[in-house]
Amino acid sequence: MVPAFNEDENLPVLHRELAQELGAHGIQFELLVVDDGSRDGSVDTLRRIAASDQRVRALKLSRNFGHQEAISIGLQHARGRAVAIMDADLQDRPADLVLLYERWRAGADVAYAVRRTRQETLRRRFAYRLFYRVLARLADVQIPLDAGDFCVMDAAFVEKLNALPERLRFVRGLRAWLGGRQERVPVDRGARRHGEPQYSFAKLVRLALDGLFSFSDAPLRMASLVGASISLLAFAGSVLVLVWKAMGLLPSGAGVATIALGVFFLGGLQLLTIGILGEYISRIFREVKGRPVAVVAEVISQAPLHVQPDHVRSVRQ
Repeated sequence: MVPAFNEDENLPVLHRELAQELGAHGIQFELLVVDDGSRDGSVDTLRRIAASDQRVRALKLSRNFGHQEAISIGLQHARGRAVAIMDADLQDRPADLVLLYERWRAGADVAYAVRRTRQETLRRRFAYRLFYRVLARLADVQIPLDAGDFCVMDAAFVEKLNALPERLRFVRGLRAWLGGRQERVPVDRGARRHGEPQYSFAKLVRLALDGLFSFSDAPLRMASLVGASISLLAFAGSVLVLVWKAMGLLPSGAGVATIALGVFFLGGLQLLTIGILGEYISRIFREVKGRPVAVVAEVISQAPLHVQPDHVRSVRQ
């Protein structure tokens, strides 16, 4: 299963290399591509590929819902005894997919890739490294370091994953939460074959926050701890000021500056705390509305099936 957004150049290469690599190992497969509202020629390319190869099927979403949403809706439609997730830009290499598949055949519920190296900019490598380590330290479940969505999962495991009620889905976190026999496979992440990365720095930050707020209440505890610490410091400072006042050591005009700094500091802290609460409340608000993860506008295959938005709610069953 492959989520894709504006991958017109990469999709034919992905199809060709997957067919060659999996065919060479005698692996039967279906390529399911989820087009996440692409604005280039990706959909037309998928139609051509699907028309030439009955093993190719695609879901055209009604708009751009996001990477994790595209993965989630794809898992709902995936078929087979094992289900793989990989990116369309060929940074996840078909040869490594075979390694994950062999580990699944050996009995793993999930075989997931762990990136030893990345052929990306220094800033992105640093951002990924920081994200995984902060999440691993703060998350309530053990989420593997440097492990993305690239994996092969048993069909029974996918069924359990699909049954989870969350609509705001951080897939690799849910995968770790389910447990079972999960095995790591070290791989070297390749360079993007064509085009520009679709994950901007802002999107990476959003993904990091989604993972953090979905699997940890540490920000709430940290806000409480900081508030308690500041209260203690304020009490100690008040005692110190009174002592200075009694001894005549308090500088002239120091009171105004101290009050101003205290107001600005506490005001900023309150806004930060309200922002943290807002992140959690926002997720509750979005969950209780009960909307589907995404809306499938069209199923592309050799026998095209148009799906109406009203029917998509059955995907959540």
